[in-house]
Amino acid sequence: MTTLEALSPAQEALQTLEAEATFRQLPYTGLVPPRLAWALFEAGDALLVDVRSAEERKFVGHVPSSLHVAWATGTALTRNPRFVRELEAKVGGKDRTVLLLCRSGKRSALAAEAAAKAGFTHVFNVLEGFEGELDAQGHRGNSDGWRHRNLPWVQD
Repeated sequence: MTTLEALSPAQEALQTLEAEATFRQLPYTGLVPPRLAWALFEAGDALLVDVRSAEERKFVGHVPSSLHVAWATGTALTRNPRFVRELEAKVGGKDRTVLLLCRSGKRSALAAEAAAKAGFTHVFNVLEGFEGELDAQGHRGNSDGWRHRNLPWVQD
């Protein structure tokens, strides 16, 4: 981007989140709320990568046109030792703006940290995840998360 080009409001928000992450000493570039993640993804300003298992994507749903690189696989959620290599191959390099999404934001935080340690320069964790946190009844999706916020998703 040249100095004459103006930043979109979403891009400006992302810069603010980067500064906040630096201040908070996060081990990755920042935390992105779901609506901002969708705005950045929809505008083509970022890639959205779902780090849940293939089974979660299939049976719970996923964001249309999002990429998939599992952080962990199988019913035991065994850590994918090739995660960073697969992520780099899917997104086309370590300098792309990448938003990582999981069920609740916990695995994607671990994935963002691993990616940052491997040299990804603009890797963010999407807050709340796809399904959100558990509520008092032990259910997800009733108080937060991508689906709760009525953002686009599909189910196979």
